[in-house]
Amino acid sequence: MMIMRFGLLGAGRIGRIHGLNVASRGDARLVAVADASKEAALSLAQATGADVADADAIIADAKIDAILICTPTDTHADLIEAAVSAGKAVFCEKPVDLDSDRIRRCLATVEKAGKPLMIGFNRRFDPNFAALEKRLRSGEAGEIEIVSIISRDPAPPPVDYVKRSGGLFRDMMIHDFDMARFLLAEEPVEVFALGSALVDKAIGEAGDVDTAAVLMKTASGRIAQISNSRRASYGYDQRVEVHGAKGMLRAGNVHETTVEIATGQGFRADPVQNFFLERYSAAYRAELAAFIDVCAGKAAPSPSGRDGLRAQMLADAATLSAHSGRPVAVEAS
Repeated sequence: MMIMRFGLLGAGRIGRIHGLNVASRGDARLVAVADASKEAALSLAQATGADVADADAIIADAKIDAILICTPTDTHADLIEAAVSAGKAVFCEKPVDLDSDRIRRCLATVEKAGKPLMIGFNRRFDPNFAALEKRLRSGEAGEIEIVSIISRDPAPPPVDYVKRSGGLFRDMMIHDFDMARFLLAEEPVEVFALGSALVDKAIGEAGDVDTAAVLMKTASGRIAQISNSRRASYGYDQRVEVHGAKGMLRAGNVHETTVEIATGQGFRADPVQNFFLERYSAAYRAELAAFIDVCAGKAAPSPSGRDGLRAQMLADAATLSAHSGRPVAVEAS
């Protein structure tokens, strides 16, 4: 059995998840870890049997087959270009960059290098959402008419994070833009967005919104609607519904347990899972398995760099629409 050898750039919250997932597999090995925090890199290296090295050394290491990029957003495009130019397959957490033109230049470098690039839109790999999409493609719900996506975080992030995030549409809702494309199987051509700062006034003072809704339409007239909030008092709210000519497919929230109690006051269930790392733990494992297949030449990268660009373009259009109060047309990539 071939062992895929990985280098990991970024040992923070999401990097640690990917690193531990690599180390748990029999067909993969985490060779080296880099992070601006030596403590974070050393902690993950000790947990996985990897070495600590700097990013340049990991990218240049001929013993490493693939690079996982989990660093801050403003480093992604440069690291992708360096890694593919060094002959490495690359998995990069979303987004490629906050600027669509910079993404286009990065993808041109990837294409020239001829190495695979996969983008970390993990929700495609959630077992529930993946099953819904498969049944949708089989025609179970008939021709798609409207896709509805709800994504609400348990609590808002720190304002310092908001200021460098690129805004809710580019940071949070970008996952939902990708999911809408994944389910619609057709590109949205028009976007209308509304946003408010209702959860934390400091977010509004920083120039962002914490509560938003988006409507999108495809060329054939299919509609997608997305609802986002930075606060959900009942936990991490992640739901998808697709209505079609034959019926409706729906994927609901994942609760801490499936236990319910029924009394004279009604039915009561345990809370929904409260954090994205918990809610999407299976998705992260399936995502890594898909990337290993890509590295082995068994599949094309999906989500691809182009998927990253299209989601970013929708986020750009939504940001512009929210500021202007008008629908925004989305150009071809």
